This record gives sequence, C-alpha cells and structure tokens, in this order.
Amino acid sequence: MTQVVEQEMEGRPVPVPEGAQEAEARSVAVWRGVQQALPIVMGYLPVGFAYGVLARKVGLSEWNSVLMSVLVYAGSAQFIAVSLLAASASPLSIVLTTFIVNLRHMLMAAALAPSLRCWSRVRQALFAFELTDESFALHVRRFSEGRTGAAETYALNVTAQLAWVVGSTLGIFSSNLIGDIKPLGLDYALPAMFIALLVGQARTNLHVVVALASGLLSVGFLLAGAGQWNVILATLCGATFGTLLACRAERKR
Repeated sequence: MTQVVEQEMEGRPVPVPEGAQEAEARSVAVWRGVQQALPIVMGYLPVGFAYGVLARKVGLSEWNSVLMSVLVYAGSAQFIAVSLLAASASPLSIVLTTFIVNLRHMLMAAALAPSLRCWSRVRQALFAFELTDESFALHVRRFSEGRTGAAETYALNVTAQLAWVVGSTLGIFSSNLIGDIKPLGLDYALPAMFIALLVGQARTNLHVVVALASGLLSVGFLLAGAGQWNVILATLCGATFGTLLACRAERKR
C-alpha cells in the first residue's frame, strides 16, 4: 500500500490488477450489449403489452401469462397459443402448432453455431434459449465482425427478454383497463422494429437494393393472394436475387 501511494505521489503510473481490468472490460461489454438491444426493447415493450392484454382476455391467469413470456419467450408462438386457447383447442394441438411455428429457430441457431463452436454446450443452450428473430438479426452482424464475447452476447439477449417480460406484465395487469387494443396500433410496433433493424444491416448499395426488392415482392405476393406465404416467397426470391447480383459484381472485379 505504501509503495502504491509513493508511486502516485511521484506521478508514475500505478499498475492495475488483472482482475480489475477483466471486470472493467466485462462491464463495458455488458453495457455495449444493452445498447445494441435498445431497438428490440422499443419493439418488444408494446408488442409484449398486446400479448399480455390478449392473454388475460382469453382467461389465462396472471402468473401463467407471465411464465409463458419467461419460459416460452416466443412472440408469434405465444400469440398463436393464446388464440388456440380462446378457440378451446386441445393441449396437443397447441404444442404441435407452436412447435412447427418455432422450427425456424433451428435454422437460425444452425446459422450462428459455427461462430460459437468454442463455447461449452451449456453456454450454447443458454444462448439458443433466448434467440429470437430480432436478436438473430443483430447477432449475424456481430458474429461476422468477430464479436462473440459471452458478456456482450448474453447482455443483449437478457435485455431483450427482460423487455418482453416487462411489456407482457404491464399488459397483463392493465388488461382490465383496456377494452380493445386494435385502436392503439400496437401491431405496428413489430414491423417498425424490423425496419429499424434492417436499416442497421444495410451497409452497402446491394443490401439496399435487395431489401427494397424483397419488400416490393412481399407486397406483390400478398396482393396476388399468397397469404402468409408472401414473406417466405419474397425472402427466397430476394436472397436469390441478391446472390446473383453479388456473383455478377464479383466477376466484374
């Protein structure tokens, strides 16, 4: 202690313990993950609120509604489960339907798995549990830049889920004050959030062209009667179009 005081008085730099450096680096990474999750938070709060209101309207108890957001944590699956409960569907039908709806998570996890091969199975499982469409969009960009730190990654995921749980809880305990959520326009929050995430992903002119083309194709397929398939069809066409443009640009170099 005396040596440290003497070094400070003499103006010489005092060595910082390695443990303190690691703690500081971890806190910086956590804060960075929280900041990256803010666009998701802005979307999850209102959409989670809508889920909470609907869950109570169909008769789901307060605690079961909250636990679904904690344990299931899948927006589309939760909305579908609530709708099926309202229609008095069997438990097996609800489980199978939500399972099929969430199969896309296997594809998203498979796409990110190569970046996390050095992680333990337990850490990978915890990551996969909190993986959503929105967090996937952010992780794709982060992992492509080599930013696979556990502190930053988990901070992003936990912040997003916390926002979903908070939004759900607010909706659950405010359901008696709201007769119909449609006039509130909460259903626009999710598309608006995806648009914000897309803007962050579009880093080149090719990205912008493919995004605009995919959006126009989606609207076109919807007007042509494709129904809910419009998004999948537009995604396939947009990805093919983008790949062809990228290959063409590569050949010209």
